[in-house]
Parts: sequence; structure tokens; C-alpha cells
Amino acid sequence: MRQKIDPAQHEDVPEIAGRLRPLIERVEELHPPRVQNGIGCVQVCRGEGKTREKREPEQRERHPPAQRGLVCRTGWDSGTGPSSHSLTADACPASAVIAITAPDRPATARSVARVTACALWGLETALVTVEVDVANGLPALVVVGLPDAAVQEARERVRAAVRNSGFEFPLRRVTVNLAPAERRKEGTGFELAIALGILRASGQLRVDVTGLCLGELALDGALRPVRGTMPRVRFAAARGLGQVLVANANAGEAAACGVESFGFASLREVVDHLEGRARVAPTSVPPRAAPPHHSVDLAHIAGQETPKRALEIAAAGGHNLLFVGPPGTGKTMLARALESILPPLDDAEALAASAVHSVAGLIDPRHPVLTARPFRAPHHTASHLSLVGGGSPPRPGEVSLAHCGALFLDEVAEFSRSVLDTLREPLEQHAVTISRAGGAATYPARFVLVAAMNPCPCGFWGDAERECTCLPEQIERYRGKLSGPLLDRIDLRVHVPRVPFERLRDDGRERSADVRERVLAARERMRVRLATTGRRVNAELTVIEVKRFCSVDAATERLLAEAVGARRLSARGYHRVLRVARTAADLAGSDGVRGEDVALALLLRSDP
Repeated sequence: MRQKIDPAQHEDVPEIAGRLRPLIERVEELHPPRVQNGIGCVQVCRGEGKTREKREPEQRERHPPAQRGLVCRTGWDSGTGPSSHSLTADACPASAVIAITAPDRPATARSVARVTACALWGLETALVTVEVDVANGLPALVVVGLPDAAVQEARERVRAAVRNSGFEFPLRRVTVNLAPAERRKEGTGFELAIALGILRASGQLRVDVTGLCLGELALDGALRPVRGTMPRVRFAAARGLGQVLVANANAGEAAACGVESFGFASLREVVDHLEGRARVAPTSVPPRAAPPHHSVDLAHIAGQETPKRALEIAAAGGHNLLFVGPPGTGKTMLARALESILPPLDDAEALAASAVHSVAGLIDPRHPVLTARPFRAPHHTASHLSLVGGGSPPRPGEVSLAHCGALFLDEVAEFSRSVLDTLREPLEQHAVTISRAGGAATYPARFVLVAAMNPCPCGFWGDAERECTCLPEQIERYRGKLSGPLLDRIDLRVHVPRVPFERLRDDGRERSADVRERVLAARERMRVRLATTGRRVNAELTVIEVKRFCSVDAATERLLAEAVGARRLSARGYHRVLRVARTAADLAGSDGVRGEDVALALLLRSDP
């Protein structure tokens, strides 16, 4: 490529630069990745036909390689046309060199900029230092430190967001390191930190960033919310970070963790806030949501005094419960009424349950902290992944979303047996660990299991009013959906019979509010008694604690011995009977476990 220049113009450098403008525009077209932000500087010099090797050292210093991003040489040889080969002294009596350079690094730039972010694996978190280096070299943006596909894709979003926010993306080699590098980084929560690091390293941001930065960037520079803000902020706050920069939708849940939370709508707003041009006020802690209105009250259910008693014990002690009965006897209504008698969440439980919902993306930005206990009711076609969690990266399932609340499995015998058997470990360990090739994630799963089923496929086995039409093998196969190990983990198994017509018109039924008062009183007794153990309810007692808090007299011990022999109770079943008896005693206001409490626990543990 060549632009012919008259000798008279050789002394006029500005005129030469103007005449070379078509050439410069052509260079921009041919090399868009290297001059994508425009040509920062055009330098024109003259030589006397000397090749690169024959130039004096001081001449080569005029265009040092470290200062230019692209060099083009124009030559002319008495108008004979452009030459496609190297210029020599004989063939080119005069030459000009165009050095297209990126703007020099401002004095406010950092050699290596550091911004703090946070990685998330399940509910496990770790602080990540986003290190950004802007060096001379071919323009590129490289992310290292074991990023996953979502983090790798952030390169294009960050590049477009920086440019569309009114900043210049450096025409240099930009290296981003996510430290520590030994563990994989997942998700889109690092993009705000990467963008701020690039601006700081290139000198466009004149102050250091000291707070935690979480957010996803849109192509136009808008800031979008990310999942798992609450557990990340709680971890950062425990490590001494007092400020958090997040999207507006995440500002409420960050403020609920006790830190100074700043919400922004775009990258430009974040930079203006950090440099003091437009300071943003910290977000206040959002108010708790109003107590929910429960659609089912115990006063709506006619009769069923024994199932109601079992429901009260389950709510007070955190025991698992199974209702078995013909269709239409009120099993589902009884299970739904559990919501109305469960005690409210305390502060620690509310944050723990809200953190799981934050990871799942189910947080309400207006009320990020849960007020009522979760009540999850998946359909019987649910897979084992949706029930216990899974995917890549692992997401929490229904058992974790019901943490500190209740999980209701209606028509439990219609679930796949393999799906139901995945509940064994969560019911025993109150947590679920999802292991994948790339790592493992652990979610809490402390919940009350409430299940309802018919006694047989037609639903009328054992009903005095209607005859069962099922074959024996059908009944056995139907009940076999609940395996023995799973059934042994259910403390209360109650038959829900048909309600006589006379009881349907009864008035004066006990309301849920009255039952809830007794549940709260029993929970307070448990809190005082178990204060030194770290337990919250009787269902969580260990074997040693059962011996300590559930001692019985000799007569009651003989009753238990007969029950173990007659019903063939396992060791687990024996201790679960004592836990239920302890809860019945707490509801009755008794300090010790009485014989009638044990008898009630045995009565409520019948075979389905």
C-alpha cells in the first residue's frame, strides 16, 4: 500500500498525516482486532532509503516496539507503483513509517489491579481475588484461574460493557487471574469485578476498589443480579469485608447480612460512585414480609382427632408423619394445615433457609429474608434430581428448599421407588451432598416430611363402607413403593378413617391458632432443655441424648419391651418412639416421660 507524496510536502508533517488518512482508514478495515478502538496516534518520519538493519540505533528508538500496536511502511519509487517486497536503499530513495500506537498508560493506572469477588459451590463459598494486568502486546483478553464456560464467556460481555459504558477498552494484552487458581470458578458473578479491575489497571478508574463486587454485566453496561448473593455476602462479612457492590435487585439481600450494601443499575454508576462524582446511599435492610394467610385451618377439618393430635406432635417435635386412608377423608387438608401450626422462623433459621433460596434464585428482592417456614409440595412425577438436587453446577432440590420447613409428598405411593429411596440419607443426616466429576456441593436438608397415601390402588382396602377391588399382589406392589428403611424413618404413621355424616356438621372445632400456642410452648421447653446440645427439637436427639432426656420408669420400660417384641421394632424405631414420647410430654407440660406418653407414641406408629 502506498500514498504518493510530492517533495514539497515532505517538510509539512501535518499535511503528510492528512494525506495518509485514506491509508489509515484502510488499515483500520484490514486490522479491526488490533485497532478496534481507533488509532490513538499517527507518527510520520522520513528515512533515506535505509533498511531496518542499516538504521542507526537512535533512529530505531524513535519508534520502539513497546510503544506501538501496529506499524505500516509506505514507499514510493518515482511513481512506478507499489512494491510488495522489502524496501532497499536502491529501490526506495525515500520512505515514511506510520506508527499506530495505543494511548500511553495514565499516571493513575495500576500495574496489577486487584478486586475482591466471591466464588460459590453449593453453599460453600470462598473469596476470590480478581487480578488484572494490562501489558504491551497483541490486543487480547485472557482469563485464567480455572474459569468455567460462563466465566470464559464473560470476556465478550465485559468488553462490550466497558465500551458501551463510555470507557475505552485497552488496546493491549489484558490478563485476568482468578486467585486462588486451584479450584474451579463457576457462574457469572465475577464480571463486575473483572470490569472494574480492567478500568483500574488502565487508569480509567482512579481509586482502588475495597469492597466485595458481585454482578453480571449486560452488553450495554447494565448490572444484572446473580444467584447466591446472600451466602457470599455472609461469608465476606465474616472475613471482615464491610462493603458490597451489587446490582439493585441483590442490594436488599446483601443488606440483610449486616453489611453496607450499595445497589447499582450499571457499570457507569459504579465508577461514578467509587470516584465520588455521584455517591449512592447504602441500601437499608428490607422489611420482613407480612405473615402469610393460610388457606387451610384445622377448624375446617371435621373429626379426625387422632390425626390432628399426630399433626400437633409433628409440628412441635419436628417428627416425620405419614397419613394413610381412603380417598376424600382429609389427608391432604390435614397435611396442608401443618403450615398454620408451625412456629415462626428465628433469625438464624430465617437466614439459613433464605440462603438456600438465594442459591436457587427464588428470593423476593422486596423481602429477601423468609418469614414463614418453607412448605414444598412436589408432584409425584418429580425426578430424583429435582427432589434431592443435581445438575451441573449442582442446584438445590426440594429437600433443601424445604430446609427449616416441611416437605409434603401427596400420593407418595405414586412416586418412583428409586426417587423415594433418595430421601433416606437426608432424613437421617439432615444434609445432602451432590458429587460430580468437577466437585461436590453440600446443601442442608433439615425438614419435616409429611406424606399421604391410599392403602391400595383403588383406595378402599380396609374401608367399612366400600369393598376393595385390588388383587393381593397389586396391594403388595403398591405398598412396596415405600421401602422398609424409608418407612422406619417415619416416626408417626396414622390411619385417617372415613368421617361419619354426624361429625360433618359439628361446630366448635379447635382452631389452628390454639394448637399453635401449645406448639410454641413445647418448643420453648425444648429450647431451654437442649440449650447446651445444639439441638432445636426432639427429633434431632442423638442416642446418648435420648438416654439422658427420655428416661422412663420400670413399668414403662416393660411396655416398651413388649412393643419391641410384638411389633419387631428396630433399634432406630425404639429410639424414635422415645423421641415422640418426649414431645408428647412437652406438649402436656410434663418434665418427665410418662407411661401414657409412650403409649401414645406407640399408638401413632402403626403399620400402614
